[in-house]
Amino acid sequence: MADPSRPVTGYPAPNPNANGYAANPPPSGTSYPYVAPPPPSDPYYYSNNPYYQPADYSARRATFLRRVFAFVIALVVIFGTITFIVWLVLRPELPEFRVDSSSVSNLTFSNNSLVSFTSEFRLTARNPNKKMTLSYNEIDAFFYYQSNLLAETNVSPFSQGTKTDTPLTANFAAAGSFVATSAVNGINSERNKGNVGFNLRMVSTVEFEAKAWRTRRRFLKVFCGDLSVGFPSNGTSGTLIGGPKNCRVGI
Repeated sequence: MADPSRPVTGYPAPNPNANGYAANPPPSGTSYPYVAPPPPSDPYYYSNNPYYQPADYSARRATFLRRVFAFVIALVVIFGTITFIVWLVLRPELPEFRVDSSSVSNLTFSNNSLVSFTSEFRLTARNPNKKMTLSYNEIDAFFYYQSNLLAETNVSPFSQGTKTDTPLTANFAAAGSFVATSAVNGINSERNKGNVGFNLRMVSTVEFEAKAWRTRRRFLKVFCGDLSVGFPSNGTSGTLIGGPKNCRVGI
């Protein structure tokens, strides 16, 4: 005879807890007791998940950046070393300028602020380099009284071989050019004392060349200051006094 307590085959075993909860519930205060399901193993999930990145992505990116920085630093070091070696071999020096003579003729004023005159400056440009030639382009010259521009002109471009001197001439002219009243008063006051101090400025582009090696064009600035031109009493023309004057040169 069949055992009445044995469950019938084909039916689920009865739940030992009638209310449907686990027989041994987790203690109170614990987190969610059920284990989260594992992430999908389908590769399509990772390729379309914007928040997922391979574990080694950051490491590869850091390695790439380190290599880029190392390459840039190596280029800078190599370029600096080559430049330093070239400088040691060639030893480039700035050119030298000197005002040999100057003259101002027919210096007159009208209407208290209009100036007229002609002026000529003779200079010598020297290339002190032993291994480098110089090429000057676009030479602009300016004639000043203190900081007041009186006239400007252009000087013809030229080239210089090593250890050579080149004579230059800058001619200025003004015909009724306006100047500040303070400049007029200053010039007249100094002229009455026998001499007037003028300034000459020149700006040019220059290239240093040594066979196949050539620098980029650089701006060359020349300043020849305190050029005293002596005027006779009540005269309108004068010449440079005190002998040749060296100029300051910079790039």
